[in-house]
Amino acid sequence: MAPMSAHPDAGDYLRLFQQYGGDFGGVYLEEAEEAGERYRLLFEQVCALLVQASSFNLAMPQEFRRTAARWARGEAASVAQMSDPELRGFMLSDLYDYVHLSRAAGTAVR
Repeated sequence: MAPMSAHPDAGDYLRLFQQYGGDFGGVYLEEAEEAGERYRLLFEQVCALLVQASSFNLAMPQEFRRTAARWARGEAASVAQMSDPELRGFMLSDLYDYVHLSRAAGTAVR
């Protein structure tokens, strides 16, 4: 597996998601306890990418980056909110869809 870039692009996110099986359309439909543990590390890894400066990150909907930054800073409201496995699953699924579609459409910038 290629190392993650210091300036993440769509490929970095897709490689990370691929390690967890790829398609995340139904991640939030899994049993909360099972999904919570299964995708906790993925959520943390995604947040680490989202808080890095890159043209790809800057072009994406900023809700992803704001959530990751608040969570990474340990803001109580965000930590409490994102401790819910279902909400983490929604975020991962939405981010996967965004990254995958932007890459497929050729709009994924570096």
